[in-house]
Amino acid sequence: MAEFVIRAADERGTLIEKIESGFSAMEIRDRYQSAGYLVYSVKNRGLLSGGELRLPKRRKVTLEQFVIFNQQFLTLVRAGLPIVQALELLAKRQRNQYFRMLLEDVRDRTKGGQLISDAFEAQGAFPKIYSTTLMAGEKSGNLDEVLSRYVSFQRLSLSFRKKLISSLIYPAILIVGVIALIICLVTFVIPKFAQLFSDLNQKLPAMTEFTINTAMAAKHYLPLIVLGVVGVFFGLRAWGRTANGAETMDRIKLNVPVIGSIWQRYQVAMFSRMMSTLLSGGLPLVNGLETAGQSMTSRLIVNGIKEASQKVREGQPLSKSLEQTGVFPELAVEMIEVGEATGALPTMLNSVAEFYEEDVQSAMSAAMSLIEPLLLVFMGVVVGFILISLYLPIFSFTAG
Repeated sequence: MAEFVIRAADERGTLIEKIESGFSAMEIRDRYQSAGYLVYSVKNRGLLSGGELRLPKRRKVTLEQFVIFNQQFLTLVRAGLPIVQALELLAKRQRNQYFRMLLEDVRDRTKGGQLISDAFEAQGAFPKIYSTTLMAGEKSGNLDEVLSRYVSFQRLSLSFRKKLISSLIYPAILIVGVIALIICLVTFVIPKFAQLFSDLNQKLPAMTEFTINTAMAAKHYLPLIVLGVVGVFFGLRAWGRTANGAETMDRIKLNVPVIGSIWQRYQVAMFSRMMSTLLSGGLPLVNGLETAGQSMTSRLIVNGIKEASQKVREGQPLSKSLEQTGVFPELAVEMIEVGEATGALPTMLNSVAEFYEEDVQSAMSAAMSLIEPLLLVFMGVVVGFILISLYLPIFSFTAG
């Protein structure tokens, strides 16, 4: 339950301002109006109130939670349950408090006569494609059918994302292991050997001197190095949120060998899947392009879709408009052109999505199979170099 600040007047005209707990502002308003109060306003208490900081436990709706909600929502709608009752039932069962508050607000807005698509869009926490899909279902009168297509789209996206993440787990563990090992050698092992060699007061080989000097300098400046890395990370992150920064970083991503091509194909797969879902739901082509563009993460793809939607609005075919942007692969453009010529564009877009999803998974598997041994070789070379440089003076002293 959330806390709300209510301002109301009783039958004598006395103004009161209280903090009340409830599931929604509408519930608090109804409660006080039933008790005979004249309610002026009911507002969420917010983050700061009464001198204390109040933060929601979770301010995020994960893709998996959203998929489960839509599957349950679709089942209830198909069973003939009114939308308001379905939302109320699902909100009560929702464990994520933040998601529950959003659903309660959607329920209240829908109960007040607002369209469900507008109610979800007003939350600002759900994908644009979702509210647009609901709007298409409302206009066509086939909300359950459109929602079913969107659930299928969500499930495929979730499955695809899980496969990508699972393929990155082992390389991530290797990278963390390499970094931890190097930090351990630099901060603990090498300084012990440096102290030992200093006590022996013998001339060291150039290889050993290089290793010790590098490690001692890294240990001495470690706090500055960490601060520098963190500063660069957050600086690039802030710069990447600007229009020019996001576009420049996208160009860098696309020019990275192997990874850039995979990133481009992944974005094309997501765009094709979204467009297929929107067009199958009855949305016009231009509106579908605009909605899909707002849901993409690559700034170059977003700008390309904007240019393409403007050209389609002017009467050009979709395939030619996408080709002129220069960011869509030639094969995807050709497949879309065939879909336009045969009048089966949604089906062809779905085929494009399936092709590039499989292509991305194969490319990721190949890249990971190459990266993993390279990391192991790198780890072996670094550790071997350090061990040889540290034990070489000991062998020299023994031989001497």
